[in-house]
Amino acid sequence: MTVYTFLDLVDEILEYGKKPLSERELWDKAVELGLDKKLGSIGKTPWKTISARLYVDMRDNENSKYMKIGKRPTRFYLREYADKEDLTTIQVKLEDQQGTEKSKQYNERDIHPLLVKFINEDPHFKAYAKTVYHEKSIRKREGVNKWLHPDIVAVYFPFEDFENLTTEVQKSLSVNSIKLFSFELKINLDFSRLREYYFQAVSNSSWANEGYLVCLNIQDDSELINELQRLNSAFGIGVIKLNNEDVSQSEIILPAKEKTDLDWTTIDRLIADNTDFEDFFIDIIEDLKVGKIKSDYDSVKSDIEMKKYLISKGFKL
Repeated sequence: MTVYTFLDLVDEILEYGKKPLSERELWDKAVELGLDKKLGSIGKTPWKTISARLYVDMRDNENSKYMKIGKRPTRFYLREYADKEDLTTIQVKLEDQQGTEKSKQYNERDIHPLLVKFINEDPHFKAYAKTVYHEKSIRKREGVNKWLHPDIVAVYFPFEDFENLTTEVQKSLSVNSIKLFSFELKINLDFSRLREYYFQAVSNSSWANEGYLVCLNIQDDSELINELQRLNSAFGIGVIKLNNEDVSQSEIILPAKEKTDLDWTTIDRLIADNTDFEDFFIDIIEDLKVGKIKSDYDSVKSDIEMKKYLISKGFKL
């Protein structure tokens, strides 16, 4: 019995579509066509296996039928088709395709409700969020407030996880189990903006227990992911990928390193500079006093409300 391999899968997809595809695009198309079911074992990251098989074949076989086209992301193509086309034309088509994808821009604030719902319902956060409107900040000379304000701040309260007596004991001992989060939101993340966006999140999340860079679209690029992992290891800012088809399927692709000590100097500056940030801390104090959530945080949409919202904003469902 002939064993169906990952390269067999690649052959079928490239012969079917007759266009260059990245490792992740190859796998997504395989799932769409049901070819993944023909494989005996796939592992947790089958797209990485596809990439590895292709690179080994191209390295060890001077007559390999496969070739690479472009970078970030690298796409793979069948040499027999490439020989019939001008490679420059193929590359231009790919760049036009990427440009079209990037042109489908949503306002960054359009994705705020997605994150608000995700962090409220995800068991890691169980947090209540508040949007920080930068335009409310006190105007200062250019550059003073650059990368100072996060897009969304959030707080976790222990009210539902601890008994009332436990929270009273914590209060009497002047300790608490609340946790503060900071989020920087972006529509698209590719290698060209990686360091700018990541260090923006580093800068405006220094005050919180956990800080995150949140993106709707992350370019399918192994170099990008590797660099994100390196930055995460060095600076501790986590990365969240939002899913606009099913918000509950959004994921923390890199967890943040939790800081136990808050940066009170930055918190004091933010409170003085921005009324949204000030109101956020006033709400926290009030809710801690009464031992329940009563303040006005960003509203969390129901599943039905979210679906209607996404359709109204033109998100692909």
